[in-house]
Amino acid sequence: MKTLYIVRHAKSSWEYSSIEDIDRPLKERGINDAYLISKELLKKVKPPNVFLSSCAARALHTAMIFGYTFNYPLANLKISKSLYSFSDGYLIKTVKALDDGFKSAIIFSHDHGINTFVNTFGSDPISHVPTCGVIGIKFDIKHWKNIKKGKTFLQEFPKHYK
Repeated sequence: MKTLYIVRHAKSSWEYSSIEDIDRPLKERGINDAYLISKELLKKVKPPNVFLSSCAARALHTAMIFGYTFNYPLANLKISKSLYSFSDGYLIKTVKALDDGFKSAIIFSHDHGINTFVNTFGSDPISHVPTCGVIGIKFDIKHWKNIKKGKTFLQEFPKHYK
């Protein structure tokens, strides 16, 4: 059995028009939501074995907040340039490439790839994963490379706590 948590980065700022998309920071609301959801998640699940994040500033900052809450060593955070893609293809490749020694993983990524992934591999249709939304899917597999349709068991969104 393998468990995957997919997290859409928290709310980012469009305030800075002169910076590249990859460098967009979190808004104050995003920072607050990341702390809120990570603390709620910690009450419900065991800490994942591995944390992986897109290289985008907003995803990295979200991952760092979750890592802090889960007491996950920042030095162990895996950063993936390919997770910055807005397609589910890189997300699928990332999951399939996970080390089989990890029974659970948490991935911080972006809108379009996440929505497609959770609807392809999860059991519950989800129309839209909001910023800082977390979806948990269990897979009845021994090897990550063999992912197939799993069981969606968790949907945590900031609006559930406001």
